[in-house]
Amino acid sequence: MMKTQGFKIEDSQLQLAARLEKLVAIAAKAAAIVLQLVQARNGGDPQPASMAFSPHEINTLAALESRFKGKTKLQSNPHPEASLAWAAWIIAKLGGWNGYASSKPPGPITFFNGLKYFRACADGWALRDVYMP
Repeated sequence: MMKTQGFKIEDSQLQLAARLEKLVAIAAKAAAIVLQLVQARNGGDPQPASMAFSPHEINTLAALESRFKGKTKLQSNPHPEASLAWAAWIIAKLGGWNGYASSKPPGPITFFNGLKYFRACADGWALRDVYMP
């Protein structure tokens, strides 16, 4: 996750060790969240989404979920709301996963891509809350 298909740490042109350390720390936190999402994707361990996301981010996930709800039960998020598996389902959909039973489960790259898109959405919602109370 921290190399070619993920954060591309090796492409960083930072020359000061302190700055590179900060970049690696940020990337390591994001990589840990991606791993949590991969482990939670099946819903076997009902952990709360608050283990990886802030209350504001959970609200953003809830708003984004409606974008992916299908017309049938099979096309809807099967996990309890505000669980880590629920968040993983939404972020996988943001990352391009189609959600059909016949497709492979989402992996780290799908979650990484979905997390990038999600962070942009969450930042936009935060700005909206600041400028449009």
